[in-house]
Amino acid sequence: MRKALIALSCVAAVSGGGAAAASQGSGAIAGLWSTGSNGGQVELYRCGASICGKVADAAPLRANPDHRDVRNPDRKLRERRLKGLVVLQGFEGGPAEWKGGPLYDPESGDGAATGTLTLRADGKLEVKGCKAAIFCRTKLWTRVR
Repeated sequence: MRKALIALSCVAAVSGGGAAAASQGSGAIAGLWSTGSNGGQVELYRCGASICGKVADAAPLRANPDHRDVRNPDRKLRERRLKGLVVLQGFEGGPAEWKGGPLYDPESGDGAATGTLTLRADGKLEVKGCKAAIFCRTKLWTRVR
């Protein structure tokens, strides 16, 4: 899970402060976010009424654009390309907090069934993934655009 939260864990608000962005509604969270690990970037976008996220960039992808999901615990999924891989989905709510899941970290192969995305007043995004109510991990992302 460390890397879904890094890819998620594989993005300082450019388009305004966090409070202003939070007041813009659920679209305020959409955009490109740096995960803070390994040059990872995740694009958050609208998918129906929800927010989803896909891998946009990472250092391994710049070295090998055909990089695959080799750390996935499910052997059948290890041939998936990382570029464009959906790593979070089904997040609903807003304007400052979205809940949903699942989340997936392709850097570690860990996943989380549920999570929370919280847009902070400083414009950073707290990404929290939980395998169980007491086993959660949180990462801070910063907005790229």
